[in-house]
Amino acid sequence: MHIAPDLQLPSLPEVTLRALEACHQDESYRTISEIVSADTALVARILALANSALYGPATRIKSVDQALLRLGTRRFHTLVLTAALRQLLFELGGDEWQQLRDFWRHSLTTALTARALATLTRYPEPDEAFMLGMLHNIGELIAIKTPAAETKQYYFNHQSEIAAELVTAWGLGPMAADAMRYQQALPNELRDAGHLVKLISLATRLALSDAAGIAAAATVFGLNEELTREINRRIAHEVSGMAASLGIPLEDDYDGESATLQLKQTILRQAIASQALQFADLNGKVDDILADTVNSLTLITGLPALCFGYADDSLVLLSGTIGEVPSLSISAQPGGSVLTEAFTSGQIVSLGDRPPTVLDRQLLSLLHAPSLLAVPVVTGDHCPGVFALGTDTNGPVATTELASLFTRQLSAVLEEREPGIQASKADEQLDAEVAREIMRKQVHEVSNPLTIVRQYIYQLRNRLEDTEVRQELDVIREELDRAGNLLLQMSHSDSPRPDDSGIDLNSELTSLVRILKDSLFTDSKRKLDVVLCSEPTEVAASASPIRQIIINLVRNSAESLPEDGGRVEIRTSAPVWQNSRTWVELEITDTGAGIPREIRESLFAPVRSTKGEGHSGLGLSIVKQLIDDMEGIIACRTGQEGTTFRILLPTASHKKNETD
Repeated sequence: MHIAPDLQLPSLPEVTLRALEACHQDESYRTISEIVSADTALVARILALANSALYGPATRIKSVDQALLRLGTRRFHTLVLTAALRQLLFELGGDEWQQLRDFWRHSLTTALTARALATLTRYPEPDEAFMLGMLHNIGELIAIKTPAAETKQYYFNHQSEIAAELVTAWGLGPMAADAMRYQQALPNELRDAGHLVKLISLATRLALSDAAGIAAAATVFGLNEELTREINRRIAHEVSGMAASLGIPLEDDYDGESATLQLKQTILRQAIASQALQFADLNGKVDDILADTVNSLTLITGLPALCFGYADDSLVLLSGTIGEVPSLSISAQPGGSVLTEAFTSGQIVSLGDRPPTVLDRQLLSLLHAPSLLAVPVVTGDHCPGVFALGTDTNGPVATTELASLFTRQLSAVLEEREPGIQASKADEQLDAEVAREIMRKQVHEVSNPLTIVRQYIYQLRNRLEDTEVRQELDVIREELDRAGNLLLQMSHSDSPRPDDSGIDLNSELTSLVRILKDSLFTDSKRKLDVVLCSEPTEVAASASPIRQIIINLVRNSAESLPEDGGRVEIRTSAPVWQNSRTWVELEITDTGAGIPREIRESLFAPVRSTKGEGHSGLGLSIVKQLIDDMEGIIACRTGQEGTTFRILLPTASHKKNETD
């Protein structure tokens, strides 16, 4: 039976609701990707569209991240809304809701297990393994929404063939199709199969959490029982956490009717906002469009409204639904009122219980209302206008949501009309974030073999007696260290800063932590803890040397840990007063064996280090030079319980003191 690649399949309504909410609130690419990746129906829709003829011949998609990058924000938002509308057409009964919930849990468990196994066994595309884990039993999802009993049974009986057919139609490649086709092969038949085939087959078995799956892990990948059970425990905990975040009960009986009703209400509000916008004249200048749409906003909210446009650093009252509109022009600079706060922040602001300013009182008088809601219209990186709604003191949530939906759709109309705007700011942010994430993953995959090569070189040099050959191997190992550091910096590269007036140390550390964990702390025995102070940590330095300092010191600390594991801690403090100056303090502490006595006196000079005989220790000499260049201070405290490097960096507000 032929299966159309453009499938219309049911999702759990809680997942669709969360995806819609993420789109409406312009949440980060990472958040959106995590929600979408956890639903087979949404993954199928995205793959069908991303690999359609709309994009012509292109490189094949190996993950949801890549599909999102190809689609872009606008098209993806439309896809989610369309999926939500079609979700309402599925009429599922009690047993089918249970089946859909159980299907979601099993497919997500399989996907997470496939990704964990891929990472453990060094498969180069763990996200591809995750995606195929989500799709492996798609035939069961087709069966759930199929009313005819005979056809339903056919889909249940031919899941592997159906998944292989769809994966082929989506252009995911022959290896992905084989992973679907042979997912039910016996473990003994998989010993010499392709890596991806073994990953998906074993993941489907481990997702059942039975003894057969544990035995299969030993047969297919040689994994011991303790490790396999630990993988199962961690995945089960992760699935429970995801379900809790979405409001999906896993232990009790499940009925999706309540969430479906909430989904209907959400879609209805969006449809109302869209329809109301069509009543306005959307031609002409931006101010004319804003002035005309105030009537539509009052129509859907039932509240009196005023519309302010922005011109020459002023907010000018353009129109309203209060009768005759007076002439009113105010400064757009923040002055404490909800109107200027909404304009400058780009966020909806309610008067609530805050004391009203004079401007707030003027607006309340014009609107004849006890309270006030200011709703900005944001296009790209600027705000062409703000609506002021007269509300009661409670400020109903439904009103805020309707106003937000309305202004978002109005913003999209204005963006299309403004010259020079080819893509929204959200599109640009998504593309940039996806590109950074892809770079980070590529660096992670390159770093893994680099680390392996370094370890083999170290083991090889210890077996050789030829001093010259050992020195040559030391040079190779040093260059691999340098290449690893450069890769870490590349994965965190940003656009050049206009000046070196200062950066926020805590922000840099927050961005680097995930990269450092992926590169240096993949072993579960090694831990990286970060304790950031709550005070501002602006330092008088540019980002590049700060990153190089952190990467070098954390790499050294990680490599100093014993084989049975240990911990590295990064800690910031601010402000710190020393030598008549204000500093930001950075401490990097490890639980290694400490630095030997013979090394300490020349610690920051390029000499032999504790990483191996002949190692030049250039990393610390570079760190010292970088800190000297920014007029900072570095000190070291070491002993049998570990080593701490304490760095003082000048604050961005500090002015050079000649007496220092």
